[in-house]
Amino acid sequence: MYNLLLTILLLLSVVIVIAIFMQPTKNQSSNVFDASSGDLFERSKARGFEAVMQRLTGILVFFWLAIALALTVLSSR
Repeated sequence: MYNLLLTILLLLSVVIVIAIFMQPTKNQSSNVFDASSGDLFERSKARGFEAVMQRLTGILVFFWLAIALALTVLSSR
């Protein structure tokens, strides 16, 4: 059981990294003092591909944390 969960955790780690790299960038400008960065703190609702990737990443991270917690409990026995 422990080895199966550990394998799933490692696979999930790779999938999470890939999912994070697939997400589009939020801000194209690297200069925070630029006049066009006035909307830096404005929160726009994600749509389409961006929304799907955010939800998918959140779900994957939740499962990763649950499996990591289960592995911690199993290893303490």
